[in-house]
Amino acid sequence: MAYRPRSIECRRSIKMTAAVKIIEHEKNKDSLTENFLKYFSVELATTPAQKESVFNIRYRVYCEEFGYEPADRFPDKCENDAYDDHALHCLITHISSGIPAGCVRLIPTADNGICDTLPFERDCLNSLDKGFIQGLNLDRKKVCEISRLAVDGAFRRRACETQSRFGCLNAMDYSILEQRTFGLIAVAGFLAATALTELAGRTNVFAMMESFLPRLLKRSGIVFQKAGVDIDYHGVRAPYFIKTQSALDNMRPDLKDMYDAIYEQIRPSFAEQATTAN
Repeated sequence: MAYRPRSIECRRSIKMTAAVKIIEHEKNKDSLTENFLKYFSVELATTPAQKESVFNIRYRVYCEEFGYEPADRFPDKCENDAYDDHALHCLITHISSGIPAGCVRLIPTADNGICDTLPFERDCLNSLDKGFIQGLNLDRKKVCEISRLAVDGAFRRRACETQSRFGCLNAMDYSILEQRTFGLIAVAGFLAATALTELAGRTNVFAMMESFLPRLLKRSGIVFQKAGVDIDYHGVRAPYFIKTQSALDNMRPDLKDMYDAIYEQIRPSFAEQATTAN
């Protein structure tokens, strides 16, 4: 059969189809960020009320749900410790209900020498690979620890799988699309913590993590180096290290878009707090 060149109309149709696919691809790239930030806000916790919400989440997760900390130490239902006074805290809130959904904190080494030892150095000393850490030759003024990443159980359970403290999730009128974003709360917490490391100039980052989290983050291009061995510390965890720039350089594009949006949400409050402190 002889070859028949495609008509102009046919070629135009093919080009239009290709253009639509490109547009849809661009829309999908933005959907991760847009969908999450449609339902959740990510803020630097600066007010007493915001910090109370952070400590409430931590109490419910660390004391009531998992028993990592004794509940009777916190009669006010606010889990906190000596590091919180000079830590930076982020709070993730469900916008339509106003319910606190997640939190994370950054603990810097103190410039004045007070509390210069970070929690992982104090509590997990025997698990550390001291040779690896010394070989990093880090500037202590740029070191921090990310910790207390927590997601309230009401946003981790499947609808009606278990009654949460708010009752059945369906009773709160969450749409299916909305519920699909719940799995991003922990990711948003990690990205918020990363934004804080960049804003605060604390770009040598340590964290005690369960083994699944570094594996999960590696699939997104974020590669932590193991800095010691597993230890029973709020569950079986090990120390890990990463430089902020490495996380940003290798972050998957859709996560980088989400990171940029979260960074812009946090930046004004951070700048205001820094100005007030000075």
